[in-house]
Formats: sequence, C-alpha cells, structure tokens
Amino acid sequence: MSSKWLLSRRIDLAIFGGTAAIALVLVALGPYLGAGNDAPEWSWIAGVLLVDVAHVWSTAFVVYLDPAEWKRRPALYAGVPIAMFIGGVALYACGEGLFWRVIAYLAVFHFIRQQYGWVMMYRARNNERDRLGRWLDGATIYVATVYPLIWWHTQLPRAFSWMRDGDFITGLPDGFAVSARIVYVAMLGSYLMRAIAQVAMRRSISWGKHLIVVTTAVCWYVGIIGTNTDYAFTVTNVFIHGIPYMALVYVYARAAGRERESAAGPSARLLGHARGILVFLATLWFIAYVEEMFWDRTIWHDRSWLFGSGVDVGGGALIIAPLLAMPQLTHYVLDGFLWRRKTNPRLGRLL
Repeated sequence: MSSKWLLSRRIDLAIFGGTAAIALVLVALGPYLGAGNDAPEWSWIAGVLLVDVAHVWSTAFVVYLDPAEWKRRPALYAGVPIAMFIGGVALYACGEGLFWRVIAYLAVFHFIRQQYGWVMMYRARNNERDRLGRWLDGATIYVATVYPLIWWHTQLPRAFSWMRDGDFITGLPDGFAVSARIVYVAMLGSYLMRAIAQVAMRRSISWGKHLIVVTTAVCWYVGIIGTNTDYAFTVTNVFIHGIPYMALVYVYARAAGRERESAAGPSARLLGHARGILVFLATLWFIAYVEEMFWDRTIWHDRSWLFGSGVDVGGGALIIAPLLAMPQLTHYVLDGFLWRRKTNPRLGRLL
C-alpha cells in the first residue's frame, strides 16, 4: 500500500496536514487569543498580509522571474495583466459593488479549483487513471467546498465576508442548502467507503490525496458553517490555500533554476542556496506590505497604525482599485496555465 507524494512525504504532511492542524488549533484557542466578534490584528497580519497577499505574488517567481517560462509564452504573460486591468476598470465604472462582487466570486472559484487541482495532481502522481475514481474524487472535493458556500448564501448576512460586506448575492432559499447537504453527505460517504475498500483490498493508497480531501472538508466546514467569526474564517480559509501554494512555487522555481545549470536568472540566484526560503519569504512579505500599504492609504483607510495616514483619492479609485487588484486577478488566470500538464510541459519534469 505504497503512496507517492507530490513534493516529499515530510513536506506534504507539513504543508497540507500541518497547516490545517494549526488553523483548527487557532480556531479552538480563539477565545484565549483575543478573537472575539472582530478578528485581532495579528490574525489579519498573519493570514491576509503574510499568506494571502504574499502567495499571490509568488506566481512571479515562476513566470516573470523565470527567463525560460517568460520566453515560452510572452504574449500570454504580458497580455493577462493588461487585460485584467482594463477589465477591472470597466467593472468599477459599472459600480463599485459589482467590481467587488465579481472579484469575490472569481476568488471563490480560484480557491475551489486549487483544492481540486491538488487532488488531480495526486491522482497523476499515483498513476490513478480510472474514470470512475476521477469523477468521484473531483465531485467530492467540489461538494466539500460548494456545500458550505451554498449554506453561507442561505444564511446571509454573516459576521464575515469573502472580500467585503455585501459581496455575495443574498436571498438564496434555505431549500438549496437542504438539497446540497444530502449530496454532501452522500459524496463524502461514497468517498470514504471507496477508500476503505481500497485499504481492504491492499491496493496502492494515495494518502496525500485523502489528506487533501479531509483537511479541505473539515476546514471549510469549520470556518464557514461551524463558526461565525471573521477570525475563524480567515485562519481556516487562507492557511490551507496560501501556504501549500508558496511551498509548491518555491520547490518548482528552485528546480527550474537548477535545470538551467547556473544562476541564469533572478529566480535561480534567489532560490539556489541554503537561505533561499528566507529570502523567498522576505521578498514576498515586503511586496505584500507595499501592496497593502497602497490599498489602505487610498481605498480602505483601516490600519493607519501599520501603513500610515490615508488620502482621499476621490474618483481616482476608478484607476487605483483595478490597478491594485491586477496582481490578484493575474494570479487567478495564470494558475490555470501553470499547473496543468497540457499547458505546461515542464510541470512533470520539474516536479
């Protein structure tokens, strides 16, 4: 009953199992850590600034700082940020509320697809080719994420939001959640029975895939349904999304640097030594801080103690908000090309 891991057994257990365990422990300890109705500032710094915003910028290491990748698809990599900015301006011109609603649902889709992508990568790594298993694995990860979202929509308003208050559509009848719950229980039960049957028949077991499914189901349920605080939602939602992604990018970028046999580009120089992880994270955290400083000074005006006094940009928000959202939207789009074998022939070789 051997199992192949994506990066390594130790790394996979740490970034998938470890981050989920930390998130759940933080939820349990929330009342003792100052997490009341409002999320404490330290949780925003740890979850949003150092993980969520930082992981968005990590895509640059495997696209814009990788000469080989840039040369492979320059039109795509140059065109996507421009298209995202133009689209963002058009959306914002139609209304600020519409702008944030569209971004919120794009983010939701991105978060769901990342969990689905981990499952599919594990299937490929363990040579699982059966169509029924692929359908069951995919359907299970979808219901594990979509059901909590449907339930959330039927219970609005809640004490937390995805991007900002009012970004989700309200008025979804309770019956949708009831029907979704039936499918949810049926799919998780089917997945569990199939996993037990595989163990009983002593087949090769993809323990990493099971870890993804379990941690996703538990964290999404706890963060959305089981609790009702911005703090709990942030730590359960962001940690299992951003931390594994940054680990994947680091390993992939370092492998790409080694493939070039020398420090042929910025990513190779940055990641090709023992202190690479520290430099990698420090770079991402600095960029994330600068981005959030601009957000806060021009749009949010929430944390002057961290970013300084804000300014009234007035109508300039039409340009500033889409410009600041451009890295996030670019990250969403490029992920669909970077982490699929069909669109990235280097993926199997570097990982």
